[in-house]
Amino acid sequence: MARLFGTDGVRGLAGVDVTAELALNLAHAAALVLGRSARAESRRATAVVARDPRVSGEFIASAVSAGLAAAGVDVLDAGVIPTPAAAYLVADTGADFGVMVSASHNPAPDNGIKFFAAGGRKLADTIEDEIEAAMAGPIVAVTGREVGRIRRFADAEDRYLVHLLGTLEGTRLDGIHVVLDCAHGAAAGISPDVFADAGARVTVIGNDPDGFNINDGIGSTHLEPLIARVREVGADLGIAHDGDADRCLAVDADGNVIDGDKIMAILALSMAERGKLHQHTLVATVMSNLGLKLAMADRGIDVVETGVGDRYVLEAINEHGYSLGGEQSGHVIMSDHATTGDGILTGLHIALEVVRSGKTLAELAECMQVYPQVLVNVKGVDRAGVHTDEVLQSAVVQAETVLGGNGRVLLRPSGTEPVVRVMVEAAETDLAQQLADDLAAVVRDRLAV
Repeated sequence: MARLFGTDGVRGLAGVDVTAELALNLAHAAALVLGRSARAESRRATAVVARDPRVSGEFIASAVSAGLAAAGVDVLDAGVIPTPAAAYLVADTGADFGVMVSASHNPAPDNGIKFFAAGGRKLADTIEDEIEAAMAGPIVAVTGREVGRIRRFADAEDRYLVHLLGTLEGTRLDGIHVVLDCAHGAAAGISPDVFADAGARVTVIGNDPDGFNINDGIGSTHLEPLIARVREVGADLGIAHDGDADRCLAVDADGNVIDGDKIMAILALSMAERGKLHQHTLVATVMSNLGLKLAMADRGIDVVETGVGDRYVLEAINEHGYSLGGEQSGHVIMSDHATTGDGILTGLHIALEVVRSGKTLAELAECMQVYPQVLVNVKGVDRAGVHTDEVLQSAVVQAETVLGGNGRVLLRPSGTEPVVRVMVEAAETDLAQQLADDLAAVVRDRLAV
């Protein structure tokens, strides 16, 4: 039987995969597992529950709250707020755990349920497995005074806003013009206020969520509207969020995209200069551009590589006490201020670097040269043979020899599909494309099913 939890909670088509019944049962099981410490201390557990604005979040969050209260957990209903806000509020209130109802950058018909442990941290795989196992167990009924209460978390947004402004440590964003793309998502009610309160002149797009338009042709997965508006109003930079605002991409005044790798490079150099880059180390995934690693090496900053997924970046950060890490997609974790990726926090600090340095965002982004990166997805193959087929491994070695240390090759099997992803970076696009196509042909020939 397939595992219920994926790489970031439980996600699928709302009403089909993610139903009210599933949400109720999942919440009840989570109450049993994540509320253990409270029961051991003879007290009532408390959970923060939040959602993004997609319409299905209304019934799913209601079912989650019902399942928790029926299991004896008090619920703080934070309403529509970003995922990182929910994580922050779990820590800030001392709640036992939190639940976020969101499908992040997915289209409106999808939805998902993710959990945060005490302190606002993502759950370990073993804890998720315990919750899944508890769903098959008996229902634990509570009655009378043991039933949980569901209360509106009235100042949830304000607490989070104050926290974000506090990370600027008194520095203001006066004098810069920022365009914010809120993806018709959870950032719409917070991000514009934060930037305005910090002193920036703000133009906003994607700030009219109706429950159905989240991520629809807008946000961090569709940067064209942001690029156009930045150019139209002559802004200094643009910031794009996704539906639950846990990621951030940027564009400079000319509309050039500043992806997660460049954002991390800019922040890492600034933090290193100010003595805030713990152990002088940046955490990135294997998919980050070679240019990021070379730029960090030139400045004496170590780069720790993890598997693809922000949860693996977080694991490395938490295990070793690093202060910065993230993904090319814009999930950036600044662990001095957040327990998870936070798109509004990241955007604030990118704008802060423009103010602090006196440079344009384009000038700041020159700290890193992007190597051409070609990705070819080879479908219908046996992904298990990627690392064992000798002919394929020999072809990889030959490609690396051609690159001569001035590029790299990465073959990555999909975790869910019969697909092998062939990625090649090189100093020239034509060479990267040629090598990627050649390797993809070998994959098709050797791993055909």
